[in-house]
Amino acid sequence: MDVILYCKESRTKRLPTFVGKRSAESMKISYRSLLFLLSILGSVLNGQTTVLLPMAKPEAVGLGPKKLEAVDKKMEALIEENRLTGGTVVIARKGKVAHFETYGLRNREEELPVEKDTIFRIYSMTKAITSMAALMLSEEEKLDLDDPLSKFFPPLKKMKVWKDGNLIDTEREATVADLLRHTSGLTYGWMSSKPIREALRSAGVLDRNKKLVPMMNGMGEVPLQFQPGSDWVYGCSTDVLGGVVEVASGMPFDKFLEERIFKPLKMKDTGFYVSAKKVNRFAANYNYRKGKLTMIDDPKTSSYLENPAFKSGGGGLCSTATDYMRFLLMIENGGKFEGKKYLSKKSVKLMTTNQIPKGGGWVTFGEQVREGVGFGHGFSVRVKMSKWDPNGRVGEYGWGGAASTHYWISPKDNLIVLTLEQVMPYSFNTEWALKGLIYDALVD
Repeated sequence: MDVILYCKESRTKRLPTFVGKRSAESMKISYRSLLFLLSILGSVLNGQTTVLLPMAKPEAVGLGPKKLEAVDKKMEALIEENRLTGGTVVIARKGKVAHFETYGLRNREEELPVEKDTIFRIYSMTKAITSMAALMLSEEEKLDLDDPLSKFFPPLKKMKVWKDGNLIDTEREATVADLLRHTSGLTYGWMSSKPIREALRSAGVLDRNKKLVPMMNGMGEVPLQFQPGSDWVYGCSTDVLGGVVEVASGMPFDKFLEERIFKPLKMKDTGFYVSAKKVNRFAANYNYRKGKLTMIDDPKTSSYLENPAFKSGGGGLCSTATDYMRFLLMIENGGKFEGKKYLSKKSVKLMTTNQIPKGGGWVTFGEQVREGVGFGHGFSVRVKMSKWDPNGRVGEYGWGGAASTHYWISPKDNLIVLTLEQVMPYSFNTEWALKGLIYDALVD
């Protein structure tokens, strides 16, 4: 696969309206405006809009350039409607990126534009990377997918199931495979009953200041929501999986990711915190409520500026569009990228096909049942069509993150789509607004 350096002017590089003709009085440029202009100048001088990705013109990979303009218009409309301050859309087909555009502002208060190297909190998009790490170790026979969790964390052997107000014994231990496909019975506090929620809090699960392996060993008293393997529930399974990777590899979890995945894949801006030299590229995070966007995490004071004790395999990473697209291109290419093999095709198939045991149901969040959507060893997988996401296609796999970041891959179409923004709580607005438009842009 040929890789070329591609530099394209961002849609946000046009001078904003506040730098137009003004009276002598108003020509005094505000501090924020100056920051904005310096950001643009710095981006150009430092080559920040240069992207290391395999590129192609849309028509060369079966995408209609005119039809892709609808994607740009829709993103601009979402910004006008105050659903997001800005974002990025990357579309790849047949192994080449044919559309990479940025829109709006990464920090509305400072009037700083989204750049191609803007750093985003990707939250649960971390899960697929952690899953990949576990499957790499499985291929190296450093763990088995059927290994019980107590092999790595002995206190977890005594875990119980909370049922009808009582603790009962498990019929079998949860396994590594259960962690990968979210059938372990482990959940998040906000999705569980009061006894499970209180046990998770007491054990300090997901406490940013608590180290990974001690945290996992302290989870023996946390009840499971159901018998392992019998159902599907979203939760901290992938955080436990990060601990499994650390124990099985004999390396700190973050170091394993850095040495085995991020460095080889040239994911140079992906990590569990944002270093001081990169903070100028870090996006602000917003909350959307009743038509209003309010900043909830200022990049200048964010907790992500400090290296956390807890490296969350379920939701701790920050990344860029280029970095994450390189990861997705590797997965879509069967585990290989730029001549290097990361995973076998067999492992990629486990990730990208439904692995929920028979009777385990569909991906479900409370009352929201995503009929036709199963889960593999790392990604959700569309098994059949239903009223849920009607613009989707059978075979699609992907996932998202809490700040409304999202990606999907359609194997039959050789298509990868990545959308990044920073709006909480999670919203399908961008994905659902764009999906039909992007499929409509396929011309072969």
